[in-house]
Amino acid sequence: MSVTLRALQTVVPPTVLIQDQVRDVFAAQTGLSRLAQRLVSASFNLSGIDTRHSVIDELTLDGASSPDPQFFDGTTQQLLRPSTRVRNELYIVEATKLFVEAGRRALEACPGIEASDVTHVVTVSCTGFYAPGPDYMLVRELGLNPSTQRYHLGFMGCYASMPALRTAKQFVEADPNAVVLVVSAELCSLHLRTSDDPDTIVASSLFSDGAAAGIVSSRSPVAGEKALELDLFDTMITPIGEGDMAWKIGDEGFEMILSTYVPHIIDQHIEGALAPLFARDATLSAVLAPAPVPVPVPVPHSSSVSMGVPVSAGSVTTLIAPVPVAVSDETPGAISGATPASAIAHWAIHPGGRSILDKTEAKLGLSEAQLVPSRETLRNYGNMSSATILFVLKAILDAPATDAGERVCAMAFGPGLTVESGLMTVTAG
Repeated sequence: MSVTLRALQTVVPPTVLIQDQVRDVFAAQTGLSRLAQRLVSASFNLSGIDTRHSVIDELTLDGASSPDPQFFDGTTQQLLRPSTRVRNELYIVEATKLFVEAGRRALEACPGIEASDVTHVVTVSCTGFYAPGPDYMLVRELGLNPSTQRYHLGFMGCYASMPALRTAKQFVEADPNAVVLVVSAELCSLHLRTSDDPDTIVASSLFSDGAAAGIVSSRSPVAGEKALELDLFDTMITPIGEGDMAWKIGDEGFEMILSTYVPHIIDQHIEGALAPLFARDATLSAVLAPAPVPVPVPVPHSSSVSMGVPVSAGSVTTLIAPVPVAVSDETPGAISGATPASAIAHWAIHPGGRSILDKTEAKLGLSEAQLVPSRETLRNYGNMSSATILFVLKAILDAPATDAGERVCAMAFGPGLTVESGLMTVTAG
């Protein structure tokens, strides 16, 4: 039985943040040291982002100032310091809107699926809390069956949509009639702040707001529809990185720790994190495994036992050694012959930042074209935490050149440092 992700839909709030304008605002904040000002300029300029979106309409820098600002005073151009409660109260209102709108769009875009068909709801968010939560609001606002099973994955960070899809797949495998609505919504901009701290500056240059949703079931796509078969998922915690990517609750919002060492950690451990996933896929394990070659090894001129096999004087025994790894001239960093880049057509890499994409591209020998969906998502929307990987997957599906039967490898990184990965296959009705 195939389990399929269909009708991927995305939503962003109306307030658009122009990266250059936001950079100038952050660099001009009162009390910022000269070093911090330089770090702001460098972080924003090298982010790979042109625009982001926010639910904070006060950040509409070209508009009129709010008479009672809470997050940004347009008159003084100063960022304010609202409490965690104020930030979370706005989250409750605005996140609900995004969850419901994304869920509604997914249902409307999925032929043959009605609201009454949904048996499970899985929601994802790490940027706010309330109960009854977004899972409840989806059931009520979308007219789902009151007995719909609801699950919320909270405070897991940027990788959380991957375990959400894995959970949805498991529900369908347990009950082939199950129809699972998966929705992620993140309001990262609620927690942006001015600071001399380098981690805070980096976070302020990257994070933004958005939501995405899709339908997971055993029902096949209809004619003209492209979808993703959910093949395999895997998870890995790197040996180091617990303190380099973290997410904590402070008195003035949630506090992101995103050290500049994260790209180095990913560079060191990305291949090891993918290896268990590839090993479980029959096709990829056969294609990517180094082919053994016989290597003759001389045996001493005396009767003896070598490797547990009796041999006579003057004979040789054949041992198996791996093929030496050679670098291809065509793709920097790639292994000659079958590589992940050649065996998998599409790569949905969570764009946690430009340097993370650079490291991933070089380490796995990916082409520039294979990183376009991730880079364009980062450029146009920024890092929307858990929702971002769904934006990237939608971009892959929407591309005219994406054909049925092509493989997709999705990968997201989060606190821990945790690496969540998945293999998918493009399918069409």
